[in-house]
Order: sequence, then C-alpha cells, then structure tokens
Amino acid sequence: MTTKTLDVKGMSCGHCKMTVEGALKKLDGVSAAQVNLEAGKVDVTFDESKVTVDKMKEVIEDQGYDVEV
Repeated sequence: MTTKTLDVKGMSCGHCKMTVEGALKKLDGVSAAQVNLEAGKVDVTFDESKVTVDKMKEVIEDQGYDVEV
C-alpha cells in the first residue's frame, strides 16, 4: 500500500469532504481517503497495482474540484 497527499482546490465544507472521500473510496484499490479542509489536502492510501494517481485525480475532478499533482 502507498499513501499519497493530493492538493485539492475548491473544498470548503463538510459536504465537500464527504463527496471527495466517498468518490475515492469507491475506487477499487483505495483503502482510505482523509480530507483536510483547512490545508486543501487529501491523504489517500491505495494499492498501486489496482489504481493510479491519474484515476484518483479524474474522480475528484469529476466531483467539481481541481487537483494539483
């Protein structure tokens, strides 16, 4: 398992947190996702053999947020 921190812009509330964490946790290979609203960061623990950072970025952006890798 690998842990990566993604910079996510546009998150401002509890709904944003739940939306981003929920979208990431639906991906096969993601075991944990923790949003830090104040820092604008998401810590994701995942299996690199099952999911890519690009795929995680894509699902976050599909929710309406910007990701800086």
